[in-house]
Amino acid sequence: MTEQFDAVDVIRAKRDGLALSGPQIDWVIDAYTRGLVTDYQMSALAMAIFLNGMSRVEVAHWTGAMIASGERLDFSGLSRPTADKHSTGGVGDKITLPLAPLVASFGVAVPQLSGRGLGHTGGTLDKLESIPGWRAALSNDETLAQLEDVGAVICAAGSGLAPADRKLYALRDVTATVESIPLIASSIMSKKIAEGTGALVLDVKVGSGAFMKSLPQARELARTMVDLGSDAGVHTVALLTDMSVPLGLTAGNALEVAESVEVLAGGGPADVVELTVALAVEMLAGAGRPVGEDEVRAALADGRAMDVWRRMIAAQDGDPDAKLAVAKETETVVAGADGVLTRLDAYGVGIAAWRLGAGRARKEDPVQAAAGVQLHAKPGDRVTAGQPLMTLHTDTPERFARARQALEGAWEVLPGGAAGAGDATPGKLILDRIA
Repeated sequence: MTEQFDAVDVIRAKRDGLALSGPQIDWVIDAYTRGLVTDYQMSALAMAIFLNGMSRVEVAHWTGAMIASGERLDFSGLSRPTADKHSTGGVGDKITLPLAPLVASFGVAVPQLSGRGLGHTGGTLDKLESIPGWRAALSNDETLAQLEDVGAVICAAGSGLAPADRKLYALRDVTATVESIPLIASSIMSKKIAEGTGALVLDVKVGSGAFMKSLPQARELARTMVDLGSDAGVHTVALLTDMSVPLGLTAGNALEVAESVEVLAGGGPADVVELTVALAVEMLAGAGRPVGEDEVRAALADGRAMDVWRRMIAAQDGDPDAKLAVAKETETVVAGADGVLTRLDAYGVGIAAWRLGAGRARKEDPVQAAAGVQLHAKPGDRVTAGQPLMTLHTDTPERFARARQALEGAWEVLPGGAAGAGDATPGKLILDRIA
């Protein structure tokens, strides 16, 4: 078979700042999936895209070609509409756990295909695998049956969805091309569109613990993804949310599950509840089932969402009543003086949790269910000398030293009252909305 294009010509075009044509993009993604375009050639193309960018038309075509490389799920046979959420990742970001059953309690199916953690950001599947018996791998038939019966499923994406993205994702990680907005947007959206959801809400994190450190960067990524979703016929909205401070009071796996269950029981930290409710309102509106914030909060308080959670966990062979893992060793970080906690850096806390065993450096690394960081204070809180600020959890105490290193300079206590510590006032959690 004679190939339609030559990889070198496609690389050269993007290297020279030209726009790639639709046929060029279709060919290069297909040829890469077939193994005809090599990893080193795709690395060169990824770097050319990183340096020269892509137009909206190019990104849309690139995304479509990645979707076309694999299968698409079809939820049209379900008796209820579908809505999904995607977060760009952060520290303590356990929102998917209470959110999926909460939205499902209003009659909207939530097909949440999730991933594992890498580096300082936690993975939803790692958190749920700390529940005894729970399994992430479901067949398409099992996923559909659970969506019809329970209304919510959180599981691993099958290998058949956007296989070109799977190959390219691994390559970007080792070629310093991860931060390219066209490549990030097309990677996320190819999987979400192939997944077949009717409505999608994006939680684009901004700040030290996030992928996007600045608001302009995050806005650009959000705008690109919302346009891709809308162009593909998926009702898509993005919320830009703060990730300069960890979400909630836990970063880890079992620790975050326990906190999520608190939220489902009508309690939990205010910031986790606020974001869960805001995203639920957006998802329900996108699915054509608009519900007010007060009614969404009521579903957390009266146990409706908890009922769906228990059924969802049990449907995937997990035991919702099982005791979660507890770390064999703990160590406490205390305040050195009286004052107000003015800063608690999400990135530092995320790295500490990772080093304690909650995360992985490589995809094949194991994670500890019980490892992580438990916070006892957040910015704006008054503390006294010797008061615990956070507790470190791990099964391997030799990890404490490096975790403590990660926290050096990550928090600050200033003397005086809250009025004298201007930057101690907790900031806005939801920074912007893009539709």
